[in-house]
Amino acid sequence: MSKLVSRLYSDYFMPSRLPKYERFIRAAHDMGFAQTSVREFFESTGNGNAVDGRKVVVHRHDIDTDLRTARKLFELEQKYHIKSSFYFRLSTLDFGLMREIEDYGSEASYHYEELATFAKQNRIRNAAAIRSRMSEIRQTFIANFCAIEQRLDRKMTTVASHGDFANRRLKLNNTEVLNDPQLRDSCGIKCETYDQAFLQHFDFYVADKPHPQYYHPSCPFEALGKYQRICFLTHPRQFETNWVENTKDNLFRFYDGARWKAVRHS
Repeated sequence: MSKLVSRLYSDYFMPSRLPKYERFIRAAHDMGFAQTSVREFFESTGNGNAVDGRKVVVHRHDIDTDLRTARKLFELEQKYHIKSSFYFRLSTLDFGLMREIEDYGSEASYHYEELATFAKQNRIRNAAAIRSRMSEIRQTFIANFCAIEQRLDRKMTTVASHGDFANRRLKLNNTEVLNDPQLRDSCGIKCETYDQAFLQHFDFYVADKPHPQYYHPSCPFEALGKYQRICFLTHPRQFETNWVENTKDNLFRFYDGARWKAVRHS
């Protein structure tokens, strides 16, 4: 019951946490941290080979839902002249906003989930069966990636895997799609946000969480006084309630989950 209450509070009653995010931006600035995107940071490391000694926060936003709050995050970052990365799912693509982000100097790219989507669409609940069809999944990823890039009219060089309940049940991450150097080369992808070559440069990696935890493993404000290089992963849903979008997403998740449970074979 407590989990349900927390979910209801997070989705429908939680006060906006955007002012707290603004305070974090200011605090990081006051302590001498550069604040930048995944793409810009990765390029500064020499494509994963080296890193300078500066203090830096890399801001990554996964746009699972709620474009309204995504825009508010972007506008807040513009106010303080910082850069970040926004990763959009197929269901949240907004090419107008994405072009604005790119024109400003931040990064707009793809939050992909082809493995989980393929498993759900084909009602496959077996990891071995999914791996046996990885070539199909990768072709779908390439088609989606190229279509987004063409409409965006910008080169996307980093991508971020989305996490889905299907991934947890299969014990397979969407990142397996990109375990293919030829695919990366053909798409021009230099970095996946869960690549060890990227993550190894951080002293601290923090992600937002729903009420009552809010952050994992600990508060990012505390990290500013302890670490030099921080990666901060956020989601619009965790910073402001959006009744319409949250209700739509909750209903879709319920339908998706019920359909998945109905699978008896494969």
